[in-house]
Amino acid sequence: MSFDFSVKGNQFIFNGEPIQLISGAMHYFRVVPEYWEDRLLKLKECGFNTVETYVPWNLHEPAEGNFCFEGIADLERFITLAQKVGLLVIIRPSPYICAEWEFGGLPSWLLQDKGMRLRCFDPHFLEKVDAYYDTLMPLLIPHLCTNDGPIIAMQIENEYGSYGNDQKYLQYIKKAMESRGVDCLLFTSDGPTDAMLQGGMTEGVLATVNFGSGVNEYFDKLEEYQPDQPIMCMEFWNGWFDHWGEEHHTRDAEDVANTLDQMLQRNASVNFYMFQGGTNFGFYNGANHGGQYEPTITSYDYDVLLSEHGVPTDKFFAVRKVIEKYMTLKPLALPDPIPVKAFGEVQFTECAALLDSLQALSSPLERTCPETMEELGQDYGFIYYETTISGPRKNNKLVLQDVHDRALIFLDDKYIGTVERWNPQDLFFDIPQNGCRLGILVENMGRVNYGPLIKDYKGITEGVRLNGQFLFHWTIYPLPLHDLSTLAFKKMTEASTMPAFYKGVFHIDQPADTFLQFSGWKKGVAYINGANIGRYWEIGPQETLYIPAPFLKAGENEIIMFELHGTSQTSVTLGEAPMLAKKQLPAAD
Repeated sequence: MSFDFSVKGNQFIFNGEPIQLISGAMHYFRVVPEYWEDRLLKLKECGFNTVETYVPWNLHEPAEGNFCFEGIADLERFITLAQKVGLLVIIRPSPYICAEWEFGGLPSWLLQDKGMRLRCFDPHFLEKVDAYYDTLMPLLIPHLCTNDGPIIAMQIENEYGSYGNDQKYLQYIKKAMESRGVDCLLFTSDGPTDAMLQGGMTEGVLATVNFGSGVNEYFDKLEEYQPDQPIMCMEFWNGWFDHWGEEHHTRDAEDVANTLDQMLQRNASVNFYMFQGGTNFGFYNGANHGGQYEPTITSYDYDVLLSEHGVPTDKFFAVRKVIEKYMTLKPLALPDPIPVKAFGEVQFTECAALLDSLQALSSPLERTCPETMEELGQDYGFIYYETTISGPRKNNKLVLQDVHDRALIFLDDKYIGTVERWNPQDLFFDIPQNGCRLGILVENMGRVNYGPLIKDYKGITEGVRLNGQFLFHWTIYPLPLHDLSTLAFKKMTEASTMPAFYKGVFHIDQPADTFLQFSGWKKGVAYINGANIGRYWEIGPQETLYIPAPFLKAGENEIIMFELHGTSQTSVTLGEAPMLAKKQLPAAD
């Protein structure tokens, strides 16, 4: 049995009746699976009838030909839960998703082919897309509305008009889906401008637009290009994301409610981007590059209807109130709150210095020139380069040509300075009579996820010079840091001023959500029971890291902090509230 979802004139039709889609974005890959049903129930209780999610290629094919659809990547389970709750589903499985996600969802291994052109009719790129779709699409087909599943629509590309105008490519992706059995509604989403719509729309595919305000102006523009069709805002930006070094963006709840009211008055459909933002666990945060490189923080709270840890905000209740004006809702019946607990201070008792642990963490490679992570088959994390320099030499200027993204420099294992992609500065030093070892630790802080600079190689992308002289013959240690079990920890006597791993244990009776407060720590990555919960950095706006209860266990738990710059702290605190330094977004017009 199947049910019908279609377009008739300027309306969506669901089983023969007009329907106004009120959808919310929730990314299964940013929420632990144990909480999917809780979040979906809250979306339904807010008055929504649809959930939307991207599908990140890099999560599902982390290495070419090796696919993952388990755990947090179990897309089918997420779709099944949505149907159980009573929600329709919109899927956006484009090769590229943006989403402030690492490389916009593209897998890093694509960059091993330096001649490949991304997001266009390049046979090399399309060959990889086809191989991915050969695995992905058969998983989605049973869940289409035409097969009695909840998926009513799928996107063929994401905001393509912001990037290019290759109609041959867009039609190829459309046919790649259809030829594999996708027979539900297909759509595009783009910014509401002439250039973006002209570049991103394609024949036989419904166009939608993305915006945060300017309802009538932007829907008018969509209708100019697509008359007598349903109008939908596929991304209603009711909050915003944060870069490191910024303040946390917020938007007034009543302002959001008023903008929604304008859309519903116009009989438009809407998808809230986001309904819940969630968390960029691990190394999956992306980055932007307008005037300069800007990496995104670990939290994807987004200041939306549910907080990062799933608590309804003022926006939730303001939005529900507006929806009640247009349709009858049952009395609000939210799931029981998920427990949050402050577990208190955790002392670190053991330490492992990074430079002493290179052999334990990595197998060294010998190369004539520094090579990028991608050339070495590495996806995320860090990479360490080391070479020897003859001496004596006076007043040498070190040039990293070109570093992506942030490098710590060492001479004979002593830290001498940092070189940042967005804040280049010169380092000068002398080389003693007997020469020295030069070490460079580079952090991949997230590949660019939007715009013309998404082809973003990591590490040292060209070379290293002293003044005008290139340095050759390097020992390279890839440090993806997926597994820290090989580290040899020693009893800690005092905190180090060098990059090091700190380990502490704590005991709990019952797991609960909690928040790691890293005050006094400078920059690094935190691990809970082996799981990478994300990056921290003293520059903010993020001042805590979210730890969902499923990452914990009754009894003994382990925290490891990989601190890059040393700390005077010997502990962290597990508190009961998130901390984000806020910045108010301007009200909509």
